Amino acid sequence: MTPPIVTVPLPATTLGERQRKFTIMVAQLISWAYAHNYELTFGEAYRTPEQAALDAAKGTGIANSLHCDRLAVDFNLFNPAGEYQSDTAAYEPLGVYWESLGGSWGGRFTRADGNHFSLAWEGRE
Repeated sequence: MTPPIVTVPLPATTLGERQRKFTIMVAQLISWAYAHNYELTFGEAYRTPEQAALDAAKGTGIANSLHCDRLAVDFNLFNPAGEYQSDTAAYEPLGVYWESLGGSWGGRFTRADGNHFSLAWEGRE
């Protein structure tokens, strides 16, 4: 059974309000995933600005990452057999659900990042 959707009124005008909305959305995504026979573990949630700058310099991220604002999370996805899924396509059902909640899914980015789920803030996804 899919859990009920808890809504947080928009607009979330402060960063703190946006972070609280994001937290509820992440809980909903996790519940949805398990209700549909997926398993998740956390990858990266918070990223320091220093780490974001290093990732940007290496070409593996951006300096102005929403992870630094606690508005993004990367998940590790496992199928019902417990096998780790790294392909963006495997994350698509979760991405579609996440977008239905109002989030941005990294699988749609120019450089696909299928395990990335974020909530836009100040023009960033």
